[in-house]
Amino acid sequence: VQLVESGGGMVQPGGSLRLSCAGSGFNFPNYDMSWVRQAPGKGPEWVARINNGGDRTYYTDSVRGQFTISRDNVKNAVYLQMNSLKPEDTAVYYCNAALVQIHYWGQGTQVTVSS
Repeated sequence: VQLVESGGGMVQPGGSLRLSCAGSGFNFPNYDMSWVRQAPGKGPEWVARINNGGDRTYYTDSVRGQFTISRDNVKNAVYLQMNSLKPEDTAVYYCNAALVQIHYWGQGTQVTVSS
């Protein structure tokens, strides 16, 4: 099983990034997918979730309207479009696959928002 995130980097406040997560080794279309972030010195924070069919999405209040989660079950990938980025969005972003009590995690990708 592998989840591999990409697309992180450094961006100025107000900028945008698109994170990608590619899954392999499991039946990706059956799993709900989430993005979870961890800022320096803080605990993990769930950011967004998309159901296995891709027709329902959920966001934490602080990113609703700013981030968009999507998925492609043919490519076994999930995405996080992040717009209007703020310094407080700086964190390591992790991809999570969930099916009942089964959870898989990626290694994370760093997002740094700084001028």
